[in-house]
Amino acid sequence: MKKVSIYVPKGHYSIVNIEGAYQMLNWVNAYYEQIGKQPLFTVELVGIESVSTQTNGLFSISPQKHINEVKKTDIIIIPAIHGDLETNLKNNAELLPWLTKCYKQGTELVSFCLGSFYIAATGLLDGKPCSTHWGYANEFRAKFPKALLMDDKIMTESNGIYTSGGAYSFTNLLIYLIEKFAGRDVAIMASKGFMIDIDKNSQSPFIVFTGQKTHEDQEILDAQKYIEKNFRDKITVNELCNSTNIARRTFERRFKKATSNTVLEYIQRVKIEAAKKELEQGRKTVSEVMYDVGYSDTKAFRDVFKKITDMTPIDYRNRYAVEFI
Repeated sequence: MKKVSIYVPKGHYSIVNIEGAYQMLNWVNAYYEQIGKQPLFTVELVGIESVSTQTNGLFSISPQKHINEVKKTDIIIIPAIHGDLETNLKNNAELLPWLTKCYKQGTELVSFCLGSFYIAATGLLDGKPCSTHWGYANEFRAKFPKALLMDDKIMTESNGIYTSGGAYSFTNLLIYLIEKFAGRDVAIMASKGFMIDIDKNSQSPFIVFTGQKTHEDQEILDAQKYIEKNFRDKITVNELCNSTNIARRTFERRFKKATSNTVLEYIQRVKIEAAKKELEQGRKTVSEVMYDVGYSDTKAFRDVFKKITDMTPIDYRNRYAVEFI
């Protein structure tokens, strides 16, 4: 039997993450009982307050135990905690040393969405692949440069640490964990019961690329603005270097440091983001959109689009385009 401790934070936490994990893992227990097996999980809510109320005051949860009362547990689940990271770390000061101690004792750690920020704050994600909500990827990279963020992934697993991408993708990680501990057949039943796509592992189709502009490198910001204004034209690195009066090697190094993308990657992502918006409107063909964003080679456009979104342009249009009657 696996003992699972779901952490109930102090602050504005995701009640959906907490209730969803509690419900799905206990569903496995009920299913096991139906087929004559002993329950697989012992699931309990743990925290640092006797009653934890969200900062908006709408919901409260009463953890069953204080984290210091948890002598041994197999899995710890950290939900998303919204708001300023430093404030939340201060409010949940007991969380990080507890996670570190438990992990060293063999406990596996699971984070949902922004919960990965708190595992990363322990240093346990240094050198390990991880995911988080795509909308906070740039902030995560800036705060935890030693972690190997894979913002296109819905979930990651490395050395007993599991992370999921944004929002409701936590359900995909739960299905993955159910498969790992209960087997494929049970995971399929759970995916059908909760209507969750099994084996879904990419959040790329949902990413909205806005560029990394929280840095303070003004010349690179100017280059980014130039790219975003002129992405339909052919833009060269030399052209950008000349406009900023920076040597090429220095420019490329500074650009990658500031944006987490090479110049070519940035140009491609700006073009594909524009293409996505056009395809969502459903008014133009894929070929028309391709030419509009500055591509003339169908294969090149398709390959770059699929690399960034994990979908072909046609599949993306079919899924997201507005239907006109």
